[in-house]
Amino acid sequence: MAQHRRRRTTALALGVPLALTAAGGLAYGFLPGAQPAASAATTAAPAWATATADGFASVNSLGQNGTYGGRDGQIVTVKTLADLEKYATASEPYVIVVAATITMDPVGKEIKVQSNKTIVGSGTSGQIVGGGFFLGPGVHNVIIRNLTIRDAYQGVWNDKEHDFDAIQMDGAHHVWIDHNDLRHMADGLIDVRKDSTCVTVSWNKLSQDNKAFGIGWTENVVTDITVHHNWIRETEQRNPSTDNAAHAHLYNNFLEDVAGTDITSSYGNYSRGATKMVLENSWFQGFKNPVIKDSTASIVQKGNTFVGTSGRNESGGTAFDPKTYYAYTLDKTADVPALLKSGAGPRGSIGTTATATTKAAATTLTVAKDGSGQYSTVQAAVNAVPANNSSRVVISVKPGTYRELVKVPSNKPHVTIQGTGSSRNDTVIVYNNASGTPKPDGSGTYGTGGSATVAVEADDFQARNLTVSNDFDEAAHQDIANQAVALRTAADKVFLDGVIVTGDQDTLLVDTAAKDRLGRVYMTNSYVVGNVDFIFGRATAVIDKSVITLKKRWNGTSAGYVTAPSTAANRKGILIANSTVNGDVSSASFYLGRPWHAGGDTTLDPQTTVRNTSLSAAIKSTPWTDMSGFSWKDDRFAEYRNTGAGSGAASSNRPQLTDAQATGQEVADWLGDWTPSAS
Repeated sequence: MAQHRRRRTTALALGVPLALTAAGGLAYGFLPGAQPAASAATTAAPAWATATADGFASVNSLGQNGTYGGRDGQIVTVKTLADLEKYATASEPYVIVVAATITMDPVGKEIKVQSNKTIVGSGTSGQIVGGGFFLGPGVHNVIIRNLTIRDAYQGVWNDKEHDFDAIQMDGAHHVWIDHNDLRHMADGLIDVRKDSTCVTVSWNKLSQDNKAFGIGWTENVVTDITVHHNWIRETEQRNPSTDNAAHAHLYNNFLEDVAGTDITSSYGNYSRGATKMVLENSWFQGFKNPVIKDSTASIVQKGNTFVGTSGRNESGGTAFDPKTYYAYTLDKTADVPALLKSGAGPRGSIGTTATATTKAAATTLTVAKDGSGQYSTVQAAVNAVPANNSSRVVISVKPGTYRELVKVPSNKPHVTIQGTGSSRNDTVIVYNNASGTPKPDGSGTYGTGGSATVAVEADDFQARNLTVSNDFDEAAHQDIANQAVALRTAADKVFLDGVIVTGDQDTLLVDTAAKDRLGRVYMTNSYVVGNVDFIFGRATAVIDKSVITLKKRWNGTSAGYVTAPSTAANRKGILIANSTVNGDVSSASFYLGRPWHAGGDTTLDPQTTVRNTSLSAAIKSTPWTDMSGFSWKDDRFAEYRNTGAGSGAASSNRPQLTDAQATGQEVADWLGDWTPSAS
């Protein structure tokens, strides 16, 4: 897919229509690994080092003809804060390749970048944690690309005390911010202030912050800025807010307010003061007040799409024609969400448009409690995975018991968590929250889904050779709701291979991201242990070639339910195939399942099929039962060719699939176009 084109312009002073020259192309090659400093003349430098900016950063103005960063200087690779600061603050030009995660000390530190610098991440490994960059008055010709800058957040949402931005500029000019992931800082993500001008911000991911992107805050109307192909999501305000900008050109951006998250937008694009804004071919999803303006400001809208938005959507006044300043090509508005989900943020390798979506090789992150790995907790390794990573990241966990909560968020697909011990018992991730456990901040209880020890919300997740456990003590806490999830999945293409998932009530929650979203889970060569509704949810889930172990209740009694599907109509539910159901419990004490109409939803059509599986004597002769006033007979429950003491012949209380029906309820029918494979 043709992704985007870059053009360089050579022309007159800014503010005057430009004479356009031939386009100069952007190309990233593979970013170098850990190489020592090396001389790099312009003609010998790699393509990504010689790339130049588009948009207003490309114009000839203020004595600077375009933005090309440090291409005339040496290429150096840095892995420490000391080296990064040394080269970024030097007077000479440098291309600085960041090839490691660098933590700012103290927190909130902003490196004072000097002119003629390119700071670029090596693949997806260049990360700045707990601080960022500052470009002061007169600093010019700076490129910041392919970096993740994150996590300076100090616990105060609308933080007035800590001005810890990812990138801040005061009076700088000719700056290009491109293909970065900026998130979770203490104030804003980007601030373009105090007459900074000739700035282009392109192909970035901005997220998880109160204030995304502020422009202006000056009485002078001089700032010229281009903002294109940015994915702005889970932010509240300044998306961006543009104050007294002479020319603000915003196009092909994707603003997304994600339903069901804790972060809610207050407004989207804002034209303030005397700003003249051109807003083209952008997509607004779920935003409140998506486009607003002051009475003194102008907005000219062209070709934008608004889905699920509410509140103010304004335009008016006259603006300008961006093509009198530089050339550019618009992508179709309908293509913008998919284009930015695949293309925004750091890339393992970015080439011309044909190679922009090439997957990088798999990355391995190691976790060890004894400090011999890169990280001492599993969650720390998950946090290090770049947002919207395009290739597999394997989190290799050394043997040990990791008492922690782990969440793999939806913006971190292609993650594998893998134990390195000789058996799945050697590596254990465990915690003890229950539905009724009070949250530490006093905001209520966790609820069933929130109690999970490991929560997976990212597609294409894999886990193998480990145990995930919830060891909540029901006997000691009968005063609170005791649903206690070990593993929750709310994603598509989740592959669980050689794992143990153990708890009591509600052990394995196989969910989907939303009622109308497909979520497939395939578990094989594994164990699931529990007693009440311990395989449940609305996902399309297969338990294949595995052991389902029935467990006594907290008080020593034997009574329970294996499955509680909550399947949407016209979807596949839970399939148990080629497996064994057993455990040290009384005979005829467990049901195979009951229908969970979550929230009393009558539109659901719960489904469990158990086939070609050995059932112990613990299974009741009438293996299905009603739940919360809903009859199992109104939903989809069936068996096929099960064996063992707990199996039985067909009857009105024990439906069996015919051979013809069974051909449509194979494992492959559940998985559709997905063939799980280890990676």
